[in-house]
Amino acid sequence: MKYLAGEHVDFLKYDPDLTHLTKFQREVLEATRRIPYGQTRTYGQLAKDIGKSKASRAVGRALNKNPYPLVIPCHRVVAKNGIGGYAGGTELKKKLLEMEKPIDYDESVR
Repeated sequence: MKYLAGEHVDFLKYDPDLTHLTKFQREVLEATRRIPYGQTRTYGQLAKDIGKSKASRAVGRALNKNPYPLVIPCHRVVAKNGIGGYAGGTELKKKLLEMEKPIDYDESVR
């Protein structure tokens, strides 16, 4: 796969089926899809992006339901004071972020 070889892939051209998820989960995952390659957002920022500024924990729970973890890049969502969680484990999350060479990733969490 080109992505895993370090090549930028535009996953927005794919239309993943999210119909089995709740409306809130779909909103979170759709907002996550729009996070550009090489950038991150915090759980709180993502909550604000969907108009639910106090729902950062619920955003994290919704991300944990992500059925397409590379197509919907939930690894790009981090905690405000660190890496945050990841269903595939934090080491994999760190590797994915490093591979993308994010421009706003906090070096101190590595």
